[in-house]
Amino acid sequence: MSNYNRLKTSPSAAIRATLDHPVIDTDVHTNDFTPALEDYIANYGGVKLVDELRKTEASRLNSKTNGKDWYQQTPEERHYNRTIRSPWWARVTRNTLDLATYILPELLYERQAEQGSDYSVLFPNNALAAVGASLENRQILQRAINHYHADLYRKYSDRLTPVAGITLTTPQEGIEELEFAVKTLGLKVINISGGVKRPIKAIADKYPADKFPEVAKYASYIDFYGLDSEYNYDPFWAKVVELGVPVTTHYGSQGWTGRSSISNYMNNHIGHFADGSEAFAKALFFGGVTKRFPQLRVAMLEGGAAWGANVYIHLVDRFSKRNVKALQNYNPALANSDELFELFERYGAEITQGHSLNKEELTKSVLGSSFSRHSRQPIGSELDDFAAAGIETIEDIRDRWVNNFFFGSESDDRTVAAAFNDKANPLSVKINAIYSSDVGHWDVPDLTAPLAESWELVTEGVISEGDFKSFVFANPYKFYTEANPEFFKGTAIESQVGNIDSEPVDKNLAVV
Repeated sequence: MSNYNRLKTSPSAAIRATLDHPVIDTDVHTNDFTPALEDYIANYGGVKLVDELRKTEASRLNSKTNGKDWYQQTPEERHYNRTIRSPWWARVTRNTLDLATYILPELLYERQAEQGSDYSVLFPNNALAAVGASLENRQILQRAINHYHADLYRKYSDRLTPVAGITLTTPQEGIEELEFAVKTLGLKVINISGGVKRPIKAIADKYPADKFPEVAKYASYIDFYGLDSEYNYDPFWAKVVELGVPVTTHYGSQGWTGRSSISNYMNNHIGHFADGSEAFAKALFFGGVTKRFPQLRVAMLEGGAAWGANVYIHLVDRFSKRNVKALQNYNPALANSDELFELFERYGAEITQGHSLNKEELTKSVLGSSFSRHSRQPIGSELDDFAAAGIETIEDIRDRWVNNFFFGSESDDRTVAAAFNDKANPLSVKINAIYSSDVGHWDVPDLTAPLAESWELVTEGVISEGDFKSFVFANPYKFYTEANPEFFKGTAIESQVGNIDSEPVDKNLAVV
């Protein structure tokens, strides 16, 4: 079928033709042509770097226990080892045109109109392949991968831009790769893992990883770069803001408690991006990162936006009950022993029968674990969980959660309604939901469907026309340009931008 005929039959192209604003897709997944990537990496760093890539790729896709992956193990071995069911059949294959589209940049560029998009941010499947590489090869491998993608997509930059993968084992590592990606390669968006797995030192000292690899595999925690971090990541966030770079992540939680089924991939998959990104975002919030860097813009993709609204609501609710002043409602020292004793004398004869208690003993008995749970009561800064975030009012929560964070939602995600529900969200705000089609993954069997699916949310009354405009254009535009006002300079978006407010579009749109 010719490009013209394909365009005529695309439901998303039909919707795009009726809009008075561009469409920005924040999450398009592409697949590297392995022979070309490996040739590039071999020329960049030698054959050993290719071997490192293959090793990390195998490790990422197939978690092994005793040298066997899930498919090599018997059901009994899976139970014995608690081997988690890994993802499978994650790419579009039956739709051969789409399969080729996600590999061939020229074809993807040609089909932008079919997708109904004016600009797309690309996440190649190997963007963060170096995360699992050895210490001596990690940075050079990540640099080679970023260089390859920058070269591959450079001539299509008016409509397509690939992310730069940034490894963040240490802040300095991240800074070095960030500067190279932005200043040398000209890349504009970065993709990070939302956390780094680190050994628990008390256990690692007793059971060194080289002698007890199985212990090391499980005796770990995740450092989310903010709250309780091993390092001070502020220099990295400062460099991100200085260079005007929007930050993105697809951080999942498969394998975490509740997502560790040994037989069912869907059990492990549903909600895992939301949970992983929630842990990352809360660490930045409670660690004070969004307070210290109000210009920082972070998008968490594939998890939807409902969790962003949910956490925002619960932050406000909990702050109203657990701020420093309100905490005095639960201070054991403020219990009135005299009043308590009088009430027990008047109403407690039946339940206290056989127990002779004085005021002090009664108070201690009634308060129970409030007194005895800990060796001492918390004091000073230990009392205020909101201190590092600098929260004094609920407006501060809005400014440090809603303003900094953007939430990637797929086209057919009906839960996006929670993001735009300004009646439920405190201070009548709308959460920054951004259109993230996720084409290239199994969620999207047809590249031409997502925008039309998003418009169905309007026709079904899930969101308004104004919300739709915010979703597919205004919020993505805000995300990139609040980090970097020049982000769309020289692109297909630059000439189309006029009024980017979220008022409903004028046209009466209909699904074709």
